[in-house]
Amino acid sequence: MPAPPVVHLPSLHFAHPGGQPLFDGLSLTLASGLHWLQGDSGTGKTTLLRLLAGELPGLGTVSLNGQPLDGASAAWRAAACLLDVGDASFDDLTPAALMQRVQARHPQLDAAAWQAHIGGFGMAPHAAKTLFMLSTGMRRKAALAAVLASGAALVLLDEPTAGLDSPSTTWLLQALATLAAAPGCAVLIASGAWPGGLAPTSVVSLDGLQASTR
Repeated sequence: MPAPPVVHLPSLHFAHPGGQPLFDGLSLTLASGLHWLQGDSGTGKTTLLRLLAGELPGLGTVSLNGQPLDGASAAWRAAACLLDVGDASFDDLTPAALMQRVQARHPQLDAAAWQAHIGGFGMAPHAAKTLFMLSTGMRRKAALAAVLASGAALVLLDEPTAGLDSPSTTWLLQALATLAAAPGCAVLIASGAWPGGLAPTSVVSLDGLQASTR
């Protein structure tokens, strides 16, 4: 019997307060693997990621590995992981403190995997610094280390390679390949260009304000 998709969202309706509908009956199905979220500016890529992470109201009921969950529930928010690297509330946190904050929402986070990502991204010499002291690229590495180790069934990434140096990009690609091979885990990557060396399981396009998976 084939495994159910990791995520099945039958129909999403969403509009920002006072605005026109951004999503009107959008459906989304993600199997295990890596999925490329495409769309022109203004089509709602980041908004969709935030909806899927439970950061915005209106997601409704979502099927996760065959089990229905309320998109506003703690169970769903533990299952979907997204970090905004620019979030000012992270400014006073060290990378380890950021990891602990993520772990409070995702108790399945693998601390050993996080430590490996910190080393792989070259963050060890900066372990005592707060994120406010770090460059945008270094902040992104700290966020990626926590998200990649979160153990979430749905990993949500917004332009993950932006600001990364070549060795860190190589580490990220290796980490994504590992996640892609994990059963019951889907990674949705919003990016203008797909990272080289990886093959997406599917492409999700928001152009025309309607999602299609091909």
